[in-house]
Amino acid sequence: MSVQQIERAVLVGVIESSKDEGSMEELKALAETAGAYVVGVVTQRRKGIDSAHYIGKGKLEELKAFIEANQIDVVIVNDELSGSQIKNMEDILGVKIVDRTCLILDIFARRARTRESKLQVELAQLKYRLPRLVGLGGQLSRLGGGIGTRGPGETKLETDRRHIQDRIKAIEKKLSKIERHRNLYRQRRAKNRVPVISIVGYTNAGKSTLFNALTKAESYVEDKLFATLDTSARRLILPSGRQAILVDTVGFIRDLPHDLVEGFKSTLEEVRYSDLLLHVIDITSPDMDEKIRVVEKVLSELDAIDIPRLDVFNKIDLVETGSIVNNKRAIYVSAKTGIGLEALKEAIERQLTVEH
Repeated sequence: MSVQQIERAVLVGVIESSKDEGSMEELKALAETAGAYVVGVVTQRRKGIDSAHYIGKGKLEELKAFIEANQIDVVIVNDELSGSQIKNMEDILGVKIVDRTCLILDIFARRARTRESKLQVELAQLKYRLPRLVGLGGQLSRLGGGIGTRGPGETKLETDRRHIQDRIKAIEKKLSKIERHRNLYRQRRAKNRVPVISIVGYTNAGKSTLFNALTKAESYVEDKLFATLDTSARRLILPSGRQAILVDTVGFIRDLPHDLVEGFKSTLEEVRYSDLLLHVIDITSPDMDEKIRVVEKVLSELDAIDIPRLDVFNKIDLVETGSIVNNKRAIYVSAKTGIGLEALKEAIERQLTVEH
């Protein structure tokens, strides 16, 4: 992305608890992943968001002055907004408003590589935009207008409701066909009794690095949120010589948009049919416990919380040994340096032996 295309952004959030402060840091990482240059952050401590303008009128005036003084192109809000909230804020502030859900969808649109993931992202975008046609009218008419206006495979999204509904049906039909092929492949694996191990975890915890280290694969790795979207599967040779299939999945995040979970359900279904999950956890993360809760919440939504699981604490080379968590399911590794990988393979084999 050239310098001319980088949008100057201000982040806006309502702070109700310390958890929201950590969420603002994550919003900054998301904005930068989407290609924005974050100029500033405006927050307001209040109980709940304003139903009309997200933040109070006084804070809105303060935000408007900041926008005018700093040549801001886009306001990125740390919650999901309604169409009317987006319209009201744009009318007063005079710049584009992008909420957290739209921002995550935009990143997924940039990252999608395969036909399936592009369809999944487009489906989620359409379902997000359908109830917001009034508020997003201006944004939908802009072609290539930066963050929040990208769509895989489509240069322009029509604002006509029926057109969008027809497109949703067409995409769902295509994804259903792809899912049938996946089910056949899954049945063949089950018939051959090849165990399946899925890597899950919060985005940027090091899942793809671990996947590459265990399978000698070359999946794309980048120190950014949602560096990879497409599910990868490779053969894993265990210490006894036994073979398994190791699957790398899309990363989770707090407040992962519901339509995105729905859109990627056929891909995430792979998790449900796994014999074992490897929950990769960044042990250096200051809000590690919160991220563990987020992953477990998504696993519950996928009906996968009861699948046998190993907690793989990654980046152990970057912490003091005194910070190690006492957990009977825990394995400590550094996917980058190779520390603990043999112990992890042995733990995988033990777990699979217990199950079978």
